[in-house]
Amino acid sequence: EYIVALGSTGETATLDAAESRTVLDHVIAVVNQRVPIVAGNFAGNNTKDLCKYIKSFDFTGIDAILSSSPAYVKPSQEGIFQHYMAMAEVSPRPIILYNVPGRTRSNMEWETTVRLANANPIFIGIKEASGDLIQATRIIKNRPPHFFVTSGDDEVAMPMVACGGEGVISVMANAFPSSFSGMIRAALAEDFVKARELNFQTYDLHKWLYVEGNPVGIKSAMEILGFCTNEVRLPLAKMSDANYAGLKKAVEAAIQAHLV
Repeated sequence: EYIVALGSTGETATLDAAESRTVLDHVIAVVNQRVPIVAGNFAGNNTKDLCKYIKSFDFTGIDAILSSSPAYVKPSQEGIFQHYMAMAEVSPRPIILYNVPGRTRSNMEWETTVRLANANPIFIGIKEASGDLIQATRIIKNRPPHFFVTSGDDEVAMPMVACGGEGVISVMANAFPSSFSGMIRAALAEDFVKARELNFQTYDLHKWLYVEGNPVGIKSAMEILGFCTNEVRLPLAKMSDANYAGLKKAVEAAIQAHLV
């Protein structure tokens, strides 16, 4: 039970440093130590610059950081390992690894994840967003006791918990926190009858949340629910009218089913 601020769902890539700090400070103030806070704005394909950024950052109120593996440059597994080990030398907070090959264009193999988990206790877990349950299961089977495995893909979150994972860092939960968190809690309690029921109730929404990418879909859902506008910054663009209509229909059905 924790809050992740400044993840990719929060459009961190298009925020400047001052805006990111404003978001983080607001989250810290509102949460007010009720649950841990994970900051997700610690990624980059220049290890030296990232480490310099970490050393200069004010971590007051931050319990851990979430860091995706380097994007675009497509490093080797040894490069990914050394990148994270360099971060470990300078980070004053625990690090949650983040494997998201759909965005970075390189996969952090399960052996590398387990190697990092064993190399330094500062690595406390991973957001595994490869969508590969075989890879996730191998991490779960071979990890050290202190290391948790959480899904980075909402659609496979329940089966990943069934394989022994600890939960999900979710997109959908921004709009449907009660039903989606309830599904995860049921799965963690090994009540898979209830977990499947809740999973199926929200499952059709996934198509619309990702049809034009994240966070375009979830921001449109949040607009439909009255929380914010669906404004996004370039190079992202607002959801098309046709897909917005489909999403709105799915969200309204979820409201009628009392899933909000």
